[in-house]
Amino acid sequence: LGDYNEGWKLYEWRWKWSEQEKFFRNFKQPLWLGEQSISDKTLLIHAEQGLGDAIQFCRYAPMAEAMGAKIVLEVPKALTSLISTLKGNFTIVEKGSSLPYFDLQCPMMSLPLAFKTTVETIPAEIAYLYADEEKKKLWHKKLGSKTKPRIGLAWSGLTIHKNDLNRSISLKQLEPILQLPFEFHSLQKDIRAEDAKTLTHFNQIHLHQDELIDFSDTAALVNELDVIISVDTSVAHLAGALGKTVWILLPFAPDYRWMLDRNDSPWYPNATLFRQPKIDDWNTVISAVINQLRQYK
Repeated sequence: LGDYNEGWKLYEWRWKWSEQEKFFRNFKQPLWLGEQSISDKTLLIHAEQGLGDAIQFCRYAPMAEAMGAKIVLEVPKALTSLISTLKGNFTIVEKGSSLPYFDLQCPMMSLPLAFKTTVETIPAEIAYLYADEEKKKLWHKKLGSKTKPRIGLAWSGLTIHKNDLNRSISLKQLEPILQLPFEFHSLQKDIRAEDAKTLTHFNQIHLHQDELIDFSDTAALVNELDVIISVDTSVAHLAGALGKTVWILLPFAPDYRWMLDRNDSPWYPNATLFRQPKIDDWNTVISAVINQLRQYK
């Protein structure tokens, strides 16, 4: 609903929820939620929840640094190279490694509360993450000269995600899109067994899963594409943070960050949202994407 003043405060209740409390970090250093000055302090910002969440909310680190703090960013291994492109003088630590000294700590998804973020004050300067220059050259050479628009596709997230059934789709459901005269590239790191069978019938989609080692590889591939079409998974956030045109396919009951009744996102000005008009109605979403693609030059 966009009631962020109340929403971020209530979001702190997640640590009392049985599904999330196992991720609680019991640091001896105090929790920082914006109340005290962090000038000349070292603040640990630690990633929580999914990879897409870290990509979305790492944007706050430069804001904390601007308040005079030295920032330590702890992120999963798959994100260390990508997050290192964030503008700022940060110490980046792979999750699971020993941490340097710090005075205060803040879970990454508590940063909007610390900065009293409203819909109107969302920090949405895009791009804030960047593809590695050498890897960009490698993908440019690999893909060769472009003869038609290049479309990146991400149709499923992690199977262990509690909302996977609601947010992921099968590759078979994208078949009408794949009939269009574009050059298609899979951005899937993992391909499910049923999708692997479907792929035997599709030769119009280029696969790259063996070359996508971490998100810096995916970022460099995304840089070479024109439009990214993704369900609500980390690839959508990656494309958004890189400033690429991204079309996000959303279920009828979406995650809170996508809000309701709008086809744009204040978090990613470069995103267009395609929403299910009713539960499990992906056909209407796919039809809307096809209509949009037909207008794309």
